[in-house]
Amino acid sequence: MKVALVGIGKIAVDQHVPAIANSDDWELSATVSRNGSVEGVPAFTDLGEMLSAHPEVRVVSLCLPPVPRFDSAMQALRAGRHVMLEKPPGATIAECHALDAAAREAGLTIYATWHSRHADMVAAAKDWLAKRRLRRMTVTWKEDVRRWHPGQAWIWEPGGLGVFDPGINALSIVTEILPDDIHVASAELDVPSNCQTPIGARIAFHHPKGAEVTATFDWRQDGDQIWRIEAETDDGTLTLADGGAVMAVDGTPTGTAAPLSGEYPRLYAEMAALVTKGRRDMDLRPMVLATDALALGRRIATDPFHD
Repeated sequence: MKVALVGIGKIAVDQHVPAIANSDDWELSATVSRNGSVEGVPAFTDLGEMLSAHPEVRVVSLCLPPVPRFDSAMQALRAGRHVMLEKPPGATIAECHALDAAAREAGLTIYATWHSRHADMVAAAKDWLAKRRLRRMTVTWKEDVRRWHPGQAWIWEPGGLGVFDPGINALSIVTEILPDDIHVASAELDVPSNCQTPIGARIAFHHPKGAEVTATFDWRQDGDQIWRIEAETDDGTLTLADGGAVMAVDGTPTGTAAPLSGEYPRLYAEMAALVTKGRRDMDLRPMVLATDALALGRRIATDPFHD
């Protein structure tokens, strides 16, 4: 299938372009971006022009920031194209519901992707936890924003999510591997005095069976980057490290893999399957947790952030 990639930034260049190039399902037929392009691929700066020029493109994959994504996604759906959304799928829950309804009415596929769910050991962790009673889960997601998101000022503006941009990756894994749904009970948010979104967060969740579930997100991490989930159960402790690529039970590794190595190829394989079967996938649970934490969180002013 022919696909157009909209928003040629870091994540598109690092992950989407190689995943498409190495897939038997896809051909990158066009790009839309104000600043970026892919060598050898027709490049546009306007989505409408691309849609008119390339009626053979069946799928539009959107890598834009969350706030402008809705208009582009709706434009693609109205043009009869299937839509694939980089995480988070939008700036608000309401606009995600509107996109899903538009896709359903048009008989089109829309896919809210959560790449971290496709890390190598997430499925194994889900199977392991399904057979056990959870007592405690601790999520620690700490990284250096200057290393992973250099110069991306939109992250600090309303709708940009701040530290929840990576933190939502952790929430996507948690909502996938837990047998029971959780919701936010309370949160503290560290917000730089010159930003609109948090640089750090501490969250407590309600678990329906009484387990203690907490998360700590921080974008000020020096040294080793930490993407870790630890789940203590009535029958041992499971640890997911490196964003779900490494799993251990009671300290004994059960498998290892390079982070991100297969996540985006799996996303595109899933999108191909959804289009072929005429289905949609708009699981918004990670976004619900993130936006609820932003709604409930007590804001703590911190030092200004300078990139």
